[in-house]
Amino acid sequence: MARPLPSLDPATTALVLIDLQRGIVGMQTHPRPSADVVQNAARLVGAARARGTLVVLVHVSFAPDGADALRLDTDESMPASQRPADWDQFVDEVRPARGDITVTKHQWGAFYGTDLDLQLRRRGRRTIILGGISTNIGVESTARDAYERGYQLILVEDAMASMRAEDHVASVTRIFPRIGRVSTTDAVLAAWDAS
Repeated sequence: MARPLPSLDPATTALVLIDLQRGIVGMQTHPRPSADVVQNAARLVGAARARGTLVVLVHVSFAPDGADALRLDTDESMPASQRPADWDQFVDEVRPARGDITVTKHQWGAFYGTDLDLQLRRRGRRTIILGGISTNIGVESTARDAYERGYQLILVEDAMASMRAEDHVASVTRIFPRIGRVSTTDAVLAAWDAS
């Protein structure tokens, strides 16, 4: 995270935030509380909108009967829980505004089975600034897919968190440096100011 970021062109950049929705933000996260992630994400959203950078808000949701959810035989299942009616609604701090794009996914990553790639490419976006919860699940899955599709990635470490600190650290130190630039909210804001 030591190298400064190059200036960011608002016309070719998109801010993509993963799963900042009530049912996920309400969980306990590490190495920082989800409230801190949301606060940094909101700073990024405000700066992006002010500069004309595309804001993409991604959330996970399923049909009422759950028929579009994955059901596979795995060694470790996701914890079963009763979801409140508004679990998939974006938190107020990053509620979609006019000009934003919202993407609904039905699995970990935001590219598979959605129109995210189409939306970004048709708008000429080549750089993705990425954050959200959880670092090692939704964010990492989306980051890997973006890398394989040739997007330049800026991964905002302090706008992410996981259910376990070691999972966050593994993604940020072992995976993300190989597929993009790991940065901070302040560094991204400074790069925008330099453009």
